[in-house]
Amino acid sequence: MKDLEIFEYNGEGYNPTMHYDAWRVAIANFGDHFDRARYNYLERHLLTDEVFVLLSGDASLVTGKAFRETPLASGKIYNVPKGTWHALLMEPDAKVLIVENHDTTRENSEYYYFR
Repeated sequence: MKDLEIFEYNGEGYNPTMHYDAWRVAIANFGDHFDRARYNYLERHLLTDEVFVLLSGDASLVTGKAFRETPLASGKIYNVPKGTWHALLMEPDAKVLIVENHDTTRENSEYYYFR
């Protein structure tokens, strides 16, 4: 039995870095998917809340079809309740920790394309 596991991810974009039973922890680094100039949809998860924690750099969450933007502050936990439209926008220096149900997929999420 291991008494400690250590995970990291330094590549581009989203990586479901580890999971346990019903939940997963992911790390997101800047990539096309999170680029303010390229983002063209909001998503919402029908079965899970989604938690975001800014680890470094600059990022913000856009919520609702009114596109309310909230800059993330390091050390704070941001919970997006299930069913809430949202998008994560990141600057090239950003790293964000994401926690959600392990079984969150395209099949139990919806997408709202606006461009």
